[in-house]
Amino acid sequence: MTTITRVEIQDIRFPTSRSLDGSDAMNAAPDYSAAYVILHTDDGSPEGHGLTFTIGRGNEIVVTALHSLAPLIEGRSLASMTDNMGNFWREITGDSQLRWIGPDKGAIHLATAAIVNAVWDMWAKNEGKPVWKLLVDMTPEQLVRCLDFRFVTDALTPEEAICLLRRQSAGKAAREAEMRSDGYPGYTTSAGWLGYSDEKVRGLAREALAEGWTHFKQKIGGDIDEDARRAALLREEIGWDNVLMMDANQVWEVDETVTKMRRLAEFDPLWIEEPTSPDDILGHAEIRHRVAPIGVATGEHCHNKVMFKQFFQADAIDYCQLDAARLGGLNEVILVVLMAAKFGVPICPHGGGVGLCEYTQHISLFDYIAVSGSLEDRVLEYVDHLHEHFIDPVVINRGRYQVPEAPGYSIAMHAESQAQHRFPEGAAWQEDA
Repeated sequence: MTTITRVEIQDIRFPTSRSLDGSDAMNAAPDYSAAYVILHTDDGSPEGHGLTFTIGRGNEIVVTALHSLAPLIEGRSLASMTDNMGNFWREITGDSQLRWIGPDKGAIHLATAAIVNAVWDMWAKNEGKPVWKLLVDMTPEQLVRCLDFRFVTDALTPEEAICLLRRQSAGKAAREAEMRSDGYPGYTTSAGWLGYSDEKVRGLAREALAEGWTHFKQKIGGDIDEDARRAALLREEIGWDNVLMMDANQVWEVDETVTKMRRLAEFDPLWIEEPTSPDDILGHAEIRHRVAPIGVATGEHCHNKVMFKQFFQADAIDYCQLDAARLGGLNEVILVVLMAAKFGVPICPHGGGVGLCEYTQHISLFDYIAVSGSLEDRVLEYVDHLHEHFIDPVVINRGRYQVPEAPGYSIAMHAESQAQHRFPEGAAWQEDA
């Protein structure tokens, strides 16, 4: 019986602020970082790898939270967790003293994501399947047993979730074959970072077009005249047949959003992303009502299933951008995917950050094959940074994610990448010493 003997925890950081990769109106100079977990076992079974994403300072706080959570799974067998993943999730989020510093939010919930996702990675590896395939192959009853419905049954019951999954069962094999053949549609943010020069934006946009991308995202939220000028620049490069999205990264007030998006409407954006405080559910609903037909997208800072439930109930968003490492791991992600399906909101997960594209390809594949059965209004974010550090990185062809086949959650980093970027002693950080 596979037992977890040790939880290895590392502070991994990449100095992306030096090139302004990831720069936006709220986060001017991020260092993409990961609080990284490796689950070691007693019997030579595959390790479980997981991470949660931060942007530099504060990563050490999540690392400390991981050290607090580690005793909850050290000494446990894998089977004791996977036989009833719903109960396991409630146990790991339910320690009363640790829960007090959440609950289900903040550093403790980010740490929960790393631990929980590492368990899923280990489980999938032991089954010899990528995570998306592990989920797709479950019966509706098996999948629902992995979930904790506490606090969301007024929006979705276990029985409703089973019915949702059963409705899509007949077409799963055909959709899986389609994904293996065609891949999952993506969009690129790589040309649109706020700190990039005009020349860099033009060059990256042209490269992306040549590579087959049809959906592009622009960071906005600085000076409105500058936002409009850069939008015109991007439209000049990508044309009007391709899709443009805009992301303000939380910097505006509600009324300000409406005013500024009416100014930017001439560039035909599909959505405005994170226009205001990510916690302001009613503010997003007001914006959605007033800026239509421009859609409203948010979710990367939505920290738990209850908050998503309220976004759905309030008709506050057109696109659900859940984050694989801010929600408390895959169990909670699946529950949000199911609620989104009930409320008719397409899933477009957040992919900007180290490892998030590796995670989210599994989520979107699962959503299409087993839950929604639709690609309408669904597109998965891609950011062309740091994939070379992963053993099984995402593969993109003509703007589409190719189906991952390696067992696990695609999140294991090369040992040399871990060593080089371990903070503060790694070689990547020595030039700042």
